[in-house]
Amino acid sequence: YVIHTVGPVWSGGSKGEDGLLRSAYHNSLSLAREKGIRSISFPSISTGVYRFPVDRAARIALRTVRDFVTANPGIDEVRFVLFTDQILREFEAAWAEINAGPACTG
Repeated sequence: YVIHTVGPVWSGGSKGEDGLLRSAYHNSLSLAREKGIRSISFPSISTGVYRFPVDRAARIALRTVRDFVTANPGIDEVRFVLFTDQILREFEAAWAEINAGPACTG
């Protein structure tokens, strides 16, 4: 399967961008679960040409995924495919902030 989602364009944070980004991840996870998909990968949605701040997007993505998989068993693996070392560092920092633990295994 390929689940396509469109994230929000960053407009300064005053147009509901956080909620829209959260919904992009949540709706993708919901559809994956509905289809019996047990593994899913995400890019850093909206942080490219849509200019969503990476640090903010990382916190939203990681919290949304963590909360979803905790509340909805069935998805065994979620991966983030990140295109630059800088984005990876932002996700690692967000993970440490959220969970006070290591961001990656294996």
